[in-house]
Amino acid sequence: MSSPDIMTILENSKELDRLRKDQEEVLSEINKLHKKLHATPEVVEKPGDNSLARLKMLYTQAKDLSDSEANISNILISQLDALLPPGPQGQARRRIGNEQKRKRVKTESDMSRQRKELENCASLKGEQVAARVTQGNADKDEWFVVKVIHFDKDTKE
Repeated sequence: MSSPDIMTILENSKELDRLRKDQEEVLSEINKLHKKLHATPEVVEKPGDNSLARLKMLYTQAKDLSDSEANISNILISQLDALLPPGPQGQARRRIGNEQKRKRVKTESDMSRQRKELENCASLKGEQVAARVTQGNADKDEWFVVKVIHFDKDTKE
């Protein structure tokens, strides 16, 4: 990126700041006029009062400033996009990074969940638990209350 390009970006951002400042001033004037008209609505009916014409002019000016702001903003966006290196756009890069992070976290959480289950089972030594016994072709399982004397983490029995 050349120096004149950067200068153009800086000029456009200054112009954007100026437009926003002008917009704030116009909106402040609009609000003041609305408060005045709301407080004394009979003023509008008096001959020679130009409050509504002034309000219309301020709204037109605010719309023009807003359109200019949108135009300058779009120009700045395109200039800043030209500065970015080629490749996936910001959102796509972020999405790829998030997917990789999600996969890593999921794998880590699966491993930690299995480890916790084994630790919980191993900590049951001396406790009474329910044990299911299934016989070859039996229709029902039989359940017994047993006391854990040993738990083998390798065989999970």
